[in-house]
Amino acid sequence: MTLVVPGSAQLAHGNEGIGRFAFRVWLGLVGAVTAFLLLFVLARSAAIGLYAHPFSLQVLRFATLILGSGWVLLMLNAWFIANPRSMAAKGKAVTGALSLGLAMVMAFSSWTLASAFDAQSRLVSAVFGGGGTTDTMAGRYNVLLMGGDAGSDRVGLRPDTMIVASIDANTGRTVLFSLPRNMQWAPFPTSSPLHRLYPNGYWCADQSCLLNAVYTLGQQHKDLYPGVKYPGAQATKEIIENVLGLSINYWAMIDLKGFQALIDAVGGIRLDVPKKVPIGGGSRPIYGWVGPGKNLKLNGFQALWFARSRALSSDYERMARQKCVLNAMVKQLSPATVLTKFNDLAAAGEQIVATDVPTGQLGTLLDLAQKGRSLPLSSVNFSPPLIRPVKPDFPLIRKVVTDKIAASEVADERAKNPPPSADPSAAPSPAASTATGSPSPSPSKSAGTEDLDSVCKVSG
Repeated sequence: MTLVVPGSAQLAHGNEGIGRFAFRVWLGLVGAVTAFLLLFVLARSAAIGLYAHPFSLQVLRFATLILGSGWVLLMLNAWFIANPRSMAAKGKAVTGALSLGLAMVMAFSSWTLASAFDAQSRLVSAVFGGGGTTDTMAGRYNVLLMGGDAGSDRVGLRPDTMIVASIDANTGRTVLFSLPRNMQWAPFPTSSPLHRLYPNGYWCADQSCLLNAVYTLGQQHKDLYPGVKYPGAQATKEIIENVLGLSINYWAMIDLKGFQALIDAVGGIRLDVPKKVPIGGGSRPIYGWVGPGKNLKLNGFQALWFARSRALSSDYERMARQKCVLNAMVKQLSPATVLTKFNDLAAAGEQIVATDVPTGQLGTLLDLAQKGRSLPLSSVNFSPPLIRPVKPDFPLIRKVVTDKIAASEVADERAKNPPPSADPSAAPSPAASTATGSPSPSPSKSAGTEDLDSVCKVSG
């Protein structure tokens, strides 16, 4: 009785005062859970935002410990009021072992759940600092994703991976714009404090003024960004906004070790790797390979080298591989995976340098991510032959961005109102694809625009 309805045993045969109190607490808990589930159904984003606040998670943590302890005591009290002394030896042993076992299960469950709430609270407190722009930009959320490498052989942190995800605020359909780390002459907007230092674009005579060095530049000029916690991220955001002609809502930076831990936390990803990718290279010897093979299961270390390796290839091929890894994660990371591995994900997430996404927007972005899982990811690589990294055609870049977003919105409109002659069975949807993995695309395919579901062929 106590396992199903706490307090019921005490109401039936015991201290009725304790029973009534426990029963009312249980009813209140059932009511609170029901109300939250109703809110989740009617306003999922608001429900997730309420749940994901650090204060809410700490309340849940301590409530779980207190309620779990009370439930354990009720279980032991229920065994006591069953008067085990009047039982035969076998009855004493069976009921005692059962009661003690259930009490231990309840204690362990409440402790584990409280630990998960604490991990979630620490994650959102450490990572989601807020400060971004919550208003949509022409009906879209634009998010700058940066992959940083602060290795011992490097001066400061440099984001070698810079991708802007432009997400439709209603459907979740996403376009990825990937920028090369070695872009030169990128212009700062006139509103940027760094514009007066580089009024004609970010360039140095020694060719060291690359796009990925803007983060370090911002950190070196903190005095130009008073009150800004991460001036490097702000400077990178400003220059990329000007390059693409897009207003960016949020940015997020993850270091390479954090990326590796994140992949390991979800059990790896599957990719098709038709061309072997070196592990090592550059200033170090090549000491291993990723692939080749179809439907390979890559752990965090292998996925990291698949995404970062530049030996025997180019920056532009690497950019394409990085987006295939992102595509694999979007398609293969189900909500069930995230829930069952949350503590590991939280530990990996704390290695993220920072993001200015506020906790109140987590529900909105997670909702859009779930919607977007069933839609193809569209992608643009700003690499040769589309653009040159040295003094690229910036008006062309902005035109491509505008055209690609317009095409994405047309696809949404067609999905909402298909033409009468359209035959839905004519071509399989991306979600129904039977492909097993995502290949490493060739440089010729990676240049220009592409749909990542067709190029990477990630299994769902």
